[in-house]
Amino acid sequence: MKKRDSWGSRIGVIMAVAGSAVGLGNFLRFPVQAASNGGGAFMIPYFLSLFLLGIPLMWIEWTLGRYGGGFEHGTAPGVFHTMWEKNTFIKYFGVIGIFGPLVIFIYYTYIESWTLAYSFFAFTGKYAQASDQASMQGFLKGFQGLEQNQFFPTPGASYIFFLITFIANIWVIYYGIKGGIEKLCNIAMPLLFIFGLIITIRVLTLGAPDPARPAWNLTNGLGFLWNPDFRALKDAKVWLAAAGQIFFTLSVGIGVILTYASYLSKGDDVVLSGLSAVSTNELAEVILGGSIVIPAAFIFFGPDQIQAIARGGAFNLGFVTMPLIFNKIIFGVFFGGIWFLLLFLAGITSSVSLAQPAVAFLEDEFDMPRPKTVLIFAIATFILCQPAIFLLGRGVVDELDFWGGTFCLVLFATIEVILFAWVFGMDRAWKEIHHGADMEVPAVYRFIIKYITPAFLLVILGFWLYQEGLPTILMKKVARENTLYVLGARCLLIAIFCVLAILVKMAWDKKKIKT
Repeated sequence: MKKRDSWGSRIGVIMAVAGSAVGLGNFLRFPVQAASNGGGAFMIPYFLSLFLLGIPLMWIEWTLGRYGGGFEHGTAPGVFHTMWEKNTFIKYFGVIGIFGPLVIFIYYTYIESWTLAYSFFAFTGKYAQASDQASMQGFLKGFQGLEQNQFFPTPGASYIFFLITFIANIWVIYYGIKGGIEKLCNIAMPLLFIFGLIITIRVLTLGAPDPARPAWNLTNGLGFLWNPDFRALKDAKVWLAAAGQIFFTLSVGIGVILTYASYLSKGDDVVLSGLSAVSTNELAEVILGGSIVIPAAFIFFGPDQIQAIARGGAFNLGFVTMPLIFNKIIFGVFFGGIWFLLLFLAGITSSVSLAQPAVAFLEDEFDMPRPKTVLIFAIATFILCQPAIFLLGRGVVDELDFWGGTFCLVLFATIEVILFAWVFGMDRAWKEIHHGADMEVPAVYRFIIKYITPAFLLVILGFWLYQEGLPTILMKKVARENTLYVLGARCLLIAIFCVLAILVKMAWDKKKIKT
């Protein structure tokens, strides 16, 4: 069997895992979630979720990945099988760890391409033609191909940027862990933080633009995001939103970190490395993400419109509100350009990580060379990306995002923490976590990992099944004209999962024949 790829340095793997975690959600999704769910009060369940879910799951996935890599397995089916060899079915639960990243990749790459396009539009002054919310909405819809207007009289602009972004992703993936992903993240992550710091300083030095409205200032803008409305803590949805944001922002429960950690050597420290990756992500999200979008929007649009902007979601905030803000400030062309370039860097370091589980599965379980696996992945995902592009206005992306990017995260995390703490055994698990560690995990986390984290996850799943399960399955919230498209998206998801499960069976059957 050929030698597996490996990381070049500890800082390289930390930057790569942080790059996987630091994505569009840090700068767009987080401020929207915080502003819409009680402001500063949101941070209470957010930090509880970080300490009770995020950090334990990060350590679990780093540990499981390193453990599985010692058996030449870089994805969840193989890792789960090594943990519970007597159970012949457990490897099929691991399919979720390939399925989730793959599904996210086929729509995330398209959205990522918008950030590259808008960076180009900022530097060339193209979106400066749109001067208010309505016209900037029209600019976005025209770019997406949802309508033809004076900004984009013919469709196709978004597809060109999608092709550039898709090829860039495949190029990085082709060169592997050390030569592709690690090199990208070692360059992209420092640049991302430099751009973020520049924009944050610019926002924090903004004065009230309208003397007639002195209350529209930075202090009140920060207050809108951080002043707590403690009444919101009575709402279960706020707690679920906070837990969901932690999953989303740390990339736990997807299977990506597990795959990245499989390229570590047995003596590599997973405790300090995992904690470093979490800290880097939280710095990007809480400090930079919390200091740019909402305060800037408040200063220019005031307390009344900011509520509507926050409820409008991450896309409107990122691609409608922020361009309008950059149109209004001095050197807005420069700041707009590096803002969207920042988002692109955050996006591409995440999307290449989403590709790695599927590529690693073909490499490890079928002993395929890297070029062949990347070619298969590129062809398959390019075809699968098309529904997300051409059916954007039909609810397909929302469907892919829910099942691949939300439900599967919680389900996969629940399975892996139960396997880790209860099947693998907490004594073995605790010993495995600390193998090669430069620091000791606080003893309280032994109790948290075994009892609190799985209980928390089961409560989240239970709440969803109780509150949203049946209406979601029956498509109660889907517009009637989109029903067939959403149904088609579900059929596609089932087909992808079945194909992956068949490939797992083929891989294990092949191993039986060899032995």
